[in-house]
Amino acid sequence: MRRSLWPDDPGDSHSSEVREYFGGTLRNPAEVLLAFDENGAALGFAELSIRNYAEDAETDRVAYLEGWYVAPQARRQGVGRALIDAAETWALKQGCVEFGSDALIDNEVSARAHRALGFAETGQIRCFLKRIG
Repeated sequence: MRRSLWPDDPGDSHSSEVREYFGGTLRNPAEVLLAFDENGAALGFAELSIRNYAEDAETDRVAYLEGWYVAPQARRQGVGRALIDAAETWALKQGCVEFGSDALIDNEVSARAHRALGFAETGQIRCFLKRIG
């Protein structure tokens, strides 16, 4: 599922990060939520962190949705909402009162899903990086 969400990342990085997370040596994400069907098949996941900054946030401890994926066959059936509801519960237990997220600027499906679950779009940005040295 991580490869489906982030296809440009090298395949081995996903495997090693999953191993490190469940082995207790990866600090970010802070929490991973998984959704399964009644037969134990994985339907989706949410990877969460706590950031000290998020666009337009008023606090410096913001729960952040780093990754959110629902398998195509499970979409529009409440799986994404269940993951976000569980993420909000986790965030509140961490003392957070704001929940941030982002999506690629051209990902309208993600934008609609976020809005449907109560996220307000605060802006659109383009990020730049210049390698120096």
